[in-house]
Amino acid sequence: MGYNQLTPDEERVILHKGTEMPGSGTYYLNKADGHYLCRQCDAPLFSSSDKFDSGSGWPSFDDAIDGAVKQIPDADGRRTEIVCARCGAHLGHVFFKEGLTEKNVRHCVNSLSLSFLPQAKSAGMMHKAIFAGGCFWGVEYHFSKLKGVLSAKSGYIGGLVDHPAYKQVCSGKTGHAEAVEIEFDASLVSYETLAKLFFEIHDPTQMNRQGPDIGTQYRSAIFYTDEEQKMVAEKLIGELKSKGYHVVTTIEKAGIFWEAEEYHQDYYAKTGHQPYCHIYQKRF
Repeated sequence: MGYNQLTPDEERVILHKGTEMPGSGTYYLNKADGHYLCRQCDAPLFSSSDKFDSGSGWPSFDDAIDGAVKQIPDADGRRTEIVCARCGAHLGHVFFKEGLTEKNVRHCVNSLSLSFLPQAKSAGMMHKAIFAGGCFWGVEYHFSKLKGVLSAKSGYIGGLVDHPAYKQVCSGKTGHAEAVEIEFDASLVSYETLAKLFFEIHDPTQMNRQGPDIGTQYRSAIFYTDEEQKMVAEKLIGELKSKGYHVVTTIEKAGIFWEAEEYHQDYYAKTGHQPYCHIYQKRF
């Protein structure tokens, strides 16, 4: 994973867990709509809708984007550090039960640890992609680590039943595939880059299975949202076939994506495990 080049002041805070002077940060009084990203790896961390003026002198948020921020108790047990879950960059500290907002949480963050993506730019560059390649836990894991990916959600698509439950999908009778819906910033990562990663983290030559997981719900499929995505998928499959791969990946127009149950989201981040049937293999 490539990281952004940091200034000496940013290194002091992000790498060496320093603190900027209160009231000195670029984003302390920023009230614009948008998303706050990790300065080191561009992972989305906070939304402007969760920002509030705590009077502390540092940007404050009473919530973080799901799975984006990791909490680490300080060695002396007095405070809890917060870091970027993707790259480990030091952000600041989190405090509880101060009564400042209804959520009763304050993520106190250094501006030097952040960059800001205005809503107007963000909205114009944010797109969605949907891939199915075996168990969605592993697919989500790999995409969530890619620079430019704002979110990766596990769910179900391509079936005949509305609001399917996991047990229904596992029966193989609903027609759904376990899939991941990716929201990405097209100014940071292209759809083609996402599609190439998809083909490199699973085996596109396996029919209705991926490793030990067998069934139509584990099929390899790309669900395109527009004609450009369809063309990219067709091109990449053509390239793989020219290299001798017997690709069975289907290209299907995206229908309704049904988000999976909460316990499936960020599964490997929550459990601390590693994907068991998704191993990166260079194909392009």
